[in-house]
Amino acid sequence: MTAALPPTARTARPRGFATIRHSGILARRSLVKSARNPGPVVNGVVTPALFMVLFLYLFGGPVAGSTAEYVQYLFPGILAMGAGLAGMISTGSAINLDLKNGVTDRFRSLPVSRTAPLLGSVAADLLRYLVAVSVLFVIGALLGFRIQGSLLAALGATGLAILFGFCLSWVMVFIGVLVKSADAVLSFSFIAFLPLQLGSSLGAPTDTLPGWLRAWADINPVTHVMDACRALLNGTPDDGSVGLTLLWSAVLFCVFCPLAVRAYGRRE
Repeated sequence: MTAALPPTARTARPRGFATIRHSGILARRSLVKSARNPGPVVNGVVTPALFMVLFLYLFGGPVAGSTAEYVQYLFPGILAMGAGLAGMISTGSAINLDLKNGVTDRFRSLPVSRTAPLLGSVAADLLRYLVAVSVLFVIGALLGFRIQGSLLAALGATGLAILFGFCLSWVMVFIGVLVKSADAVLSFSFIAFLPLQLGSSLGAPTDTLPGWLRAWADINPVTHVMDACRALLNGTPDDGSVGLTLLWSAVLFCVFCPLAVRAYGRRE
């Protein structure tokens, strides 16, 4: 049984560098959990890979005339989907399980920064994103995708996809703190996945979509991420989607990170 700490020990929270160090330790803990239970990471790779294969061979001919042409259009969207999906299905559920299973109560009894569990879990997600996009690049290459822009542009596309996935993950962290169970987090992730990832320019340019769907796809932030990755990876002119991706990422982070930290503090 863990002995209760005196009030002074409960309130003496570390700050500054200690918060970073504690976040790093808890990020390692999160990665160890992922190694023992790789389901969320596998889903973050397998789901986009399945969509890529299905879309490529179902729509490659009708949309682009051949699978070789279509994979150049499709893969950047799949890359953005993979980074976004990895953040949607991992962090929120992990935070919720820690709250439900009493792990957060254990952290509360230790001189650990209040935000370290959240920062550590999200920081671990960055490595999960790298794993997911690396595997997707290998699968894309096997299906015929080739980078036609510069190496710097390709790294920029990867960075944009990961940045957006990281900022989007704060939405799920906020929800993971609010709801009662991890199943509810996964249900919300699935409901949000359909309009965000599929109601976009993933399978075809938005100007070919029906009017009602085009209206949504044109304002969907995921469309801007996919178009930005498409321009950078294929070496085509950017239509402003890179700037819009950075703007949407900043909005998501600035709104939902403070909300998640505040809600987590109240749960403690």
